Amino acid sequence: MIKSKLSIWKKLSLFFASIAPGIFLVGYNIGTGSVTTAASTGANYGMTYVWPLLLSCVFTYILIVAFGRFTVVTGETALFSFKKHFGIGLAIFVLLSVVISEWVAFMGVMSVVCEVVKEWSRPLTPSGEGINMIILSIGFGGLIYYFFWNGTQRFFEKILMIFVAIMGVSFIATMFMVIPEPMQVIKGLVPKIPGEANAALLIAGMVGTTMGGVLYLVRSILVQEKGWTINDLREEKRDAFISSAMMFILSAAIMACAAGTLFPLGLKVDNAIDMVRLLEPLAGRFAISIFVAGIVSAGLSSMFPHLLLAPWFLAEIAEKPRDMKRYYNRLIALFTVSLGLVVPLFGGRPVLVMIVSQVLCAVATPVIILLMLLLQNKKEVMGKYRATPGFNLVMIFIFLFTIFMAITGIIGIRGLL
Repeated sequence: MIKSKLSIWKKLSLFFASIAPGIFLVGYNIGTGSVTTAASTGANYGMTYVWPLLLSCVFTYILIVAFGRFTVVTGETALFSFKKHFGIGLAIFVLLSVVISEWVAFMGVMSVVCEVVKEWSRPLTPSGEGINMIILSIGFGGLIYYFFWNGTQRFFEKILMIFVAIMGVSFIATMFMVIPEPMQVIKGLVPKIPGEANAALLIAGMVGTTMGGVLYLVRSILVQEKGWTINDLREEKRDAFISSAMMFILSAAIMACAAGTLFPLGLKVDNAIDMVRLLEPLAGRFAISIFVAGIVSAGLSSMFPHLLLAPWFLAEIAEKPRDMKRYYNRLIALFTVSLGLVVPLFGGRPVLVMIVSQVLCAVATPVIILLMLLLQNKKEVMGKYRATPGFNLVMIFIFLFTIFMAITGIIGIRGLL
């Protein structure tokens, strides 16, 4: 009996280890930007626009597989190959685009998390003002920097698994407390062109937070770190499928939380803190506490990889080992953490900061996809695994889709500003 239990535990451990790269992507991808966009869409339109979320997750799966497949075939990461085959100038452009967008995003994510916790903690403080945002920013920043300082690649994966598990349980549990009619979800899977101007912007934001180009560069690095080879293509595809499916389920759960409570009353959500303020009287303190736990876990699971991205990408360009214990990598991570204090110290609108980061990311994503498409068609690079006509057709469609969404988002943001 004991041996049987140990065998089951060992099998589970091996399974979770095999999908660690995918869990890492879920932790990075489902952050406060995804929470805000999904909640706003659910509050404003119910489950009407589940279909663009599903479509973006399907495209994300295809791209995750493509970037992972490239690395298992060549043994090289995407960013390193961009430099090798297209020159240092283009590689640095991609590097700066994604790193700057991630630094700006870190400021926005930290401020959103701190605002939400401050709002939730108001009844717990004598003044009724909630916990000070500067204290919260220092606390959360110190926590994730401690993990970075003491961690290894395997440790990083375990931390992300914990954050993702808390986030998943929190959002799904809250959804079941306030779940909308099942037919709303089914109807939302039927494509519908939005007539409202703001709906197009929300859809662009939903696609942007799901299909950011940096996700695919990270995927390439994770696959190389995992040591997968051409013999592991099946495992790589399974990992990509689980990752994309979890992205859809968690985002849909957040949307359903808003659709089941706020949408029937005509209450609008512009950011995560609105969700907390409006949901508490409708769902109760317990439900909102679970939802806040999900937001905090989403924020931490998104911020923690931010500390790794700049050192990882710089190592690719410089062709050096990805050793996070080197002093300059620790300094870069410390700089990233310090950015979390910008909004609490100097003020600003967290949502606007998040929007700016999404615009920067939207510029780089089509470029990253196009460069990968070109590499997949080079016989000297891919050999017998060169892209097929069907693959090229799908990739070209996704490339055009990301350009369209980027233009839609930028036009919508200009209107807001």
